[in-house]
Order: sequence, then structure tokens, then C-alpha cells
Amino acid sequence: MNELYRLAAFSADPAGGNPAGVWVGEALPDVATMQRIASEVGYSETAFVAPASGEVRTIRYYSPLAEVSFCGHATIASAVVLGRLSGVGTYQLDTAVGRVPVTVQSVDGQLQAALTSVEPTQKPASAELVSEVLDLLQWSADELDASIPPALAYGGAWHLVLAANSLQRLNRLEYDFDKVKSLMLREGLTTLQLVYREHDGLFHSRNPFPVGGVVEDPATGAAAAALGGYLRGARLINVPSRFLIRQGEAMGRLSLLRLEVPAQGGIVVAGTAVDIE
Repeated sequence: MNELYRLAAFSADPAGGNPAGVWVGEALPDVATMQRIASEVGYSETAFVAPASGEVRTIRYYSPLAEVSFCGHATIASAVVLGRLSGVGTYQLDTAVGRVPVTVQSVDGQLQAALTSVEPTQKPASAELVSEVLDLLQWSADELDASIPPALAYGGAWHLVLAANSLQRLNRLEYDFDKVKSLMLREGLTTLQLVYREHDGLFHSRNPFPVGGVVEDPATGAAAAALGGYLRGARLINVPSRFLIRQGEAMGRLSLLRLEVPAQGGIVVAGTAVDIE
């Protein structure tokens, strides 16, 4: 039996977080059907999970426009659904980029999930790319935080990390949708990971996602994992480390993403998910 669920991930409030569709069935639909369902659902991503039982499942992610290699918020939403259907514990999700374990537990009567990303990596962003993106965002170079240099970061998908030097700069986000989409398609980027570090334990984030047909993503677990991996790889944080990312606040959809960055291996991204009424 196939079921489609709608949840808000990284929030305990249906009006917050990032909406995700979660389809669970005995076998994955064909590609055209998954794309059609994701387009009809209309959320930034819909996850498709099969089979309907067992510790090991296959999962695929689709935005309204295309397949996405990995999606953190839809993984958290899927894990909460699996916890409801099959019980708390750890599930092994085989994604297009590798196996991602998710652990589901009940805390004060609410299901919470934590994913462990594939091995993160990062590489420098060219000065030409950074300059081009800054122009499209209408940011100036002196508005960047020099302590977190721009970088390309991967935790299942590639993101360009740009750190603002003030929350006020981060809160002003305007860009040409089509031009940014074209650049991101050219560079193989899933989102722009725009962040502000308030202190070591708290980051604020905004994530333009035009390649998925979305102006801004209210919670981006894949980008969070990529950020954690970049900060560790560039030795910009002490490890092991834990910190919180607040995202979606400027959109009125506050999302809370909790990160654990171990000394090595995948990055842990944790949060809750609730039904959208």
C-alpha cells in the first residue's frame, strides 16, 4: 500500500520548518511518476521511500523541477514517518550518493530524528565565482566575514558557502531568480548557503534554491551538513563540536537544525518533524 505524507521538518510547529512530502511504498515508482508526484505536492522536495518495512530502505528525492541528489529536511521528515510506522531505532537509507543512517527516538512524546551525512568535503571557491555571486546577490566583498572564507562544500550535494559579517546583511536578500538559477546549474550547486555566525554555538542561515524552483528554502539539512564539514575541514571550529542553525526566520518559518560535528566521518544533523494540517 502506497501512502503520501506531508510534514514540516526541523520544527514542532506545522506553520514553521520546511514542508516535505514523504511517499512510502513497497517499490519506488518510475522516474516520471516520482517527478509528477513531487510537482503536484509542490514542496521544495518530496522523498520516496521503499520498501515499506525493514531496517534498510531506498530513498530518492525530487523537487518540483528535478531529482535532487540528497535532501536533509526530507530525510528528517521521512525518518519521523518511519518511526511512526515501524518504531523508533536506526534505519539505513540508501540515497543516490551513498548510505545515510537515521536514528529516530521519542523525546517527551515527540519523535526526533538525526541523520549522519555521507563523508563531507570542500574546495576553495574561485574569486571569479564569488565575485559573480556577490554581484547577483547585491552584496559587497566588505560585507563578508573574513574569518569564514567562501568555499564550495559538499555533504551529499554541493553548496556555495558565503558568510555575512552581520545579521542585518543576511536579512536583506534580493536576487534575480533566473540569473542565479543559471549560474547554479552551470556550477552544479544545489543551494547557496548564506550564513552569519552569531557565536560558536549559533549560526543563522538563508538558502536560495532556484534550481529547485524555490526562491528560498526554510531549512536545508544537506547544506547544514556541508557547512559542518567545511568548518571542520578548514579548521574553523574545534572538534568535536555542536551548534544550532536558525533558518527560515526571515520567511516566517523558523527552522532549528542541530549539528554535531565529530572529529571525523559524517556530520550529524538532527531535528523534529510534524504533520502539516
